[in-house]
Amino acid sequence: MIDIRPFATLGHADHGWLDARHHFSFGTYRDPARMGWGAIRVWNDDTIAAVSGFPPHSHDNMEIVTFVRSGAITHEDSLGNRSRTAAGDVQVMSAGNGITHAEWNRESEATTLFQIWILPDRSGEQPSWGQREFRQGDRAGRWVTLAAGDGGDDSEVLPIRANAKVLAARLSAGATLTYAPDPVRHLYLVAPTGRITINDRPAQPRDGIAVTGETKVAIVAQDDAEIVLVDAK
Repeated sequence: MIDIRPFATLGHADHGWLDARHHFSFGTYRDPARMGWGAIRVWNDDTIAAVSGFPPHSHDNMEIVTFVRSGAITHEDSLGNRSRTAAGDVQVMSAGNGITHAEWNRESEATTLFQIWILPDRSGEQPSWGQREFRQGDRAGRWVTLAAGDGGDDSEVLPIRANAKVLAARLSAGATLTYAPDPVRHLYLVAPTGRITINDRPAQPRDGIAVTGETKVAIVAQDDAEIVLVDAK
């Protein structure tokens, strides 16, 4: 099953400093048919105005992955971490038994990012946070794993406490990239830039694409495109 969810049908909240699109029910947006996808609970497409951001607030027992698309975000938390994550790079936060954090756009331009929440396999553990720079050229024409359950087999992959992987790729117009999932798992992918087809189904930039029951997906870029994919139980 491949379900294309057009960008215009996503939940929407405009707070002035934050313009957010919700792929799944979040905040005041409620859709019983879109409460999550497998272990993926939240996928927010956020535009954060210059010199603004999320003030300190708390989470627990959630894996939170932030993929910065443009601009940069500055993270601060109750563990003493403080770091700036720029476009193309990723930060992960295992909220564990509780963490307070803030996410500020201290730039002179808007920042755009995906905020992805994944249900953890283990709860009540100590919270943690990590960040990595990823060379965007490394994902040209191929998948690069950004985060995975306990880091997978690659020490450069950010670890999360969930049976899931977060991947990204960049495709030139006309290029094809395949992915062979376990059909019982749940994939969710978005092309933040560029039109694509997935198994011959067309999708526009920032559409959500929910996949399950497939043994192979073939993605063809109609334009130069970037793709972010989560593979979860």
